Amino acid sequence: MLNWQDHLIIAPVLLPLVTAALLLLYDERRRVLKSAISIVATFALFVVAIMLVNMANTPDDRVIPYLLGNWPAPYAIVLVLDRFSAMMVLLTSILGLAALCFSLARWHKVGSHFHTLFQLLLMGLNGAFLTGDLFNLFVFFEVLLAASYGLVLHGTGATRVKAGLHYIAVNLAASSLFLIGVSMIYGVTGTLNMADLAQRIPEVPAEDLMFLQAGGAILGTAFLVKAGAWPLNFWLPTTYTAAAAPVAALFAIMSKVGIYVLLRLSLLFFGELTPRTTGFGDAALFYIGLATIAFGLIGVLASQALGRIAGYSVLVSSGTLLAAIGTGNVAVTGSALFYMVSSTLTIAAFFLLIELVERGQDAAANVLAVTIEAYGDEEEEEEEEVGAVLPATLAILGACFAVSAILLIGLPPFSGFVAKISLLSALFNPAGMGTDTPISTASWVYVALIILSGVAALIAMSRSGIRTFWASMEGNVPRVLVIELVPVAALLFLCLALTIQAAPVMRYLDATAQALHRPHNYIDHVLDAKRSAGFEPMISTTPAAKGDAQ
Repeated sequence: MLNWQDHLIIAPVLLPLVTAALLLLYDERRRVLKSAISIVATFALFVVAIMLVNMANTPDDRVIPYLLGNWPAPYAIVLVLDRFSAMMVLLTSILGLAALCFSLARWHKVGSHFHTLFQLLLMGLNGAFLTGDLFNLFVFFEVLLAASYGLVLHGTGATRVKAGLHYIAVNLAASSLFLIGVSMIYGVTGTLNMADLAQRIPEVPAEDLMFLQAGGAILGTAFLVKAGAWPLNFWLPTTYTAAAAPVAALFAIMSKVGIYVLLRLSLLFFGELTPRTTGFGDAALFYIGLATIAFGLIGVLASQALGRIAGYSVLVSSGTLLAAIGTGNVAVTGSALFYMVSSTLTIAAFFLLIELVERGQDAAANVLAVTIEAYGDEEEEEEEEVGAVLPATLAILGACFAVSAILLIGLPPFSGFVAKISLLSALFNPAGMGTDTPISTASWVYVALIILSGVAALIAMSRSGIRTFWASMEGNVPRVLVIELVPVAALLFLCLALTIQAAPVMRYLDATAQALHRPHNYIDHVLDAKRSAGFEPMISTTPAAKGDAQ
């Protein structure tokens, strides 16, 4: 019998869905009311997410399946709560709350149905993290993509429309690959429930094994597109740069949907429980991750605009995580999860900050600054009086910029440093402390790229910071509202909190990694889930009826 807390598992899906439907009932002119409803619902989602993390954080690695319609697995539409899904729902709610607060200053007014699309995007993200079968993963994937299409086009400007249309075309192609891959897997196994698939894959006949692997590869390609993996990431920097600031901040978690699914499915379908396919695709993910880091750090170095630096930083983050998944090492996975949380919060804060920093700047002046930097200024200027009054707004923005730079580079004392040191430590000690396991050449390349990505961020952020705060050609002080500064400061403060509370956070993430690498607990809890007493499904669950349903 489920208790009332177990029913909270469906709340991250139902709450934004009901809120989105409610918001449609009100005219766009009632923006104050719609904003209030949206912010209350998103805060409630944040509270629910904290409760879900507490529910999942138990010594026995509790996995809680929620059987919709009270059907037993694998016939039920199953939502599954574990440490990993609870963490991703909490991260989504944090970014959603920050982005929504930021948008209340002006962005929610520049287009229709912003709050409705925002809530539907939250619904799709939460559903993708909680679902326990591939079919509903496709459904939630399409929901979040449909909402993101509207949000990426939110606002005006030819650049945004052009980037948005490219984004739509690429993701429609990815959705087609998703559907093809899922169909091939279902054709071989006869099921789409993730836990049931993990049990059936070892029993697939040898003649069908290649067909299964082909389906897995096509499905993986769809999520590599979403994760921004090279060479499928040409669309991401342009789209994220063109999107409105709160939309781009929330999109920082969307690239992690691909990472989440790849990590979850690779260990569930091709992990230790499937001897014939163990490690399938790991090498490809590792080398694709390395190529993505290299591409991203070159893009960071080559970018002059802050938005493009942030976009390419997303690629560096995705490449680091893909390579970590490809190692197949549980210690690396735990460190990579810490890095994912830290980098996602950092990049989201940076996207919001860019909007404030660049407000009031002249694009022509930026081009002129780059020209002067490259060729010099032939005209000699008269010496000016040294020293100037630094307005409080610029001081605050400069401090936030400096913290963001430190986080992106990976310097102490913030969580970016802790994440990279933890990741490097796991790579240098793949079998644990006190062992003499040699470090592979590929791991050395991975380490070198992680360090070089920090150097690239150091150069790019120093160059941009000097041009923006110390050598600004306009000298204009942007007008900034408190409601815009608070979300940026809050996200950066969370990164500081990750540093202070690194030990308990790492314990949680190490336990998450160990559970992912030993998926039998997940499988047993989902397939052995009992129906709730007193709630009968509409169709009989006799053996014959079950056979018909299948």
